[in-house]
Amino acid sequence: MSVQSTEPTGPGRLTGTSTAWSVLLAISLCHMVNDVMQSMLAAIYPLLRTEFSLSYTQIGILSLAFQITASLLQPAVGMVTDRHPQPRSLSLGMASTFCGVLLLAFAHQYWVLLTGAMLIGIGSAIFHPESSRVARLASGGRFGTAQSLFQLGGNFGQSLGPLLAAFIVVPLGRPAVAWFAVAAALGVALLYQVGNWAEGRRRASTAQPDTTLRLPRKLVVRAIIVLAVLTFTKNIYSAAMLSYFTFFTIEKFGLGPQGAQLMLFLFLLGMAAGVMLGGLVGDRVGSLKVIWFSILGVLPFTLALPHVGLIPTGILSLVIGLVLASAFPAIVVFAQELVPGRTGMVAGLFFGFSFGMGGIAAAALGVLADAQGLRLVFLLCSVLPVFGILTILLPRQDELAG
Repeated sequence: MSVQSTEPTGPGRLTGTSTAWSVLLAISLCHMVNDVMQSMLAAIYPLLRTEFSLSYTQIGILSLAFQITASLLQPAVGMVTDRHPQPRSLSLGMASTFCGVLLLAFAHQYWVLLTGAMLIGIGSAIFHPESSRVARLASGGRFGTAQSLFQLGGNFGQSLGPLLAAFIVVPLGRPAVAWFAVAAALGVALLYQVGNWAEGRRRASTAQPDTTLRLPRKLVVRAIIVLAVLTFTKNIYSAAMLSYFTFFTIEKFGLGPQGAQLMLFLFLLGMAAGVMLGGLVGDRVGSLKVIWFSILGVLPFTLALPHVGLIPTGILSLVIGLVLASAFPAIVVFAQELVPGRTGMVAGLFFGFSFGMGGIAAAALGVLADAQGLRLVFLLCSVLPVFGILTILLPRQDELAG
């Protein structure tokens, strides 16, 4: 795997290192494949609801089966691989996703759907901590840019899921999901190569990672808790959009399945753009400013969403996705700076645990939707960005650098 050399510049960059663009592109592409499979699950919820006569509660439990599996495993995987890196395990994670997709395609009972969702969750749990470490290893000091490029693949994959569901799965039926297992098989092969590269780089390095905290431990713990809460609130909103936005637009505007999937695509497209911009801007102005802008800046748009017509809803969903997603690479990089040398743990916590908590929230929101309707769900979620005010409790960027 060839590597292009680029010397990073600017404050906070490593010198004498190069950015392995080919590795970053490969890991981003595999992230796209991984998250296409994940978003495919949410995208076919209307199809599954009709075919299996599911309630909103059962839809929420499907989300929970995926999210909680990833949540329980990812922090543990991250902590283990911080001590004993296992980059070659990446292909095993994609293989689990491959099996989960096949179960979704051919399930005839609800419990098989749950098993497929859990296998996809296991694949995500194995993939994210180690691939986040590989992205940082290949960054050449451009941590925000590398994290954004890595996450861009995931968000782009999430945005593709509804389109693929609308134009392939809906017309051809649920067994068409099996065709996407081919992409997962290709991902297994590519991640095997990435794992070999990372293992070679790890063995060639004689330097031990610096794990010295730059701030007092109490301040670090407080900051990690604040970042986790911010990510949690962001993920609750995202989980509501992913699980119920299609149903919301169908109920409110009378859209068909394809039209509803297109509306969800706009939100996910905004997220894909936002996650890339968040890292690029964060490398220039600092992660903290991006977090402030993203979490609080999205509030006027989320408050407006439940009250506007069809076209403004589409525009707002795009803007909300863009602004909301810009925080995530900034949060991950900020957390990695807080606890140096704990890349896997940070990835497990923020990709895994917080997403799992979002899954629990999705299940609870499903119960609420069954009891009180989807409009109340989106009204409640619209105020979640108020928690962005907690950003004031984070240490300043210069304190972190010092």
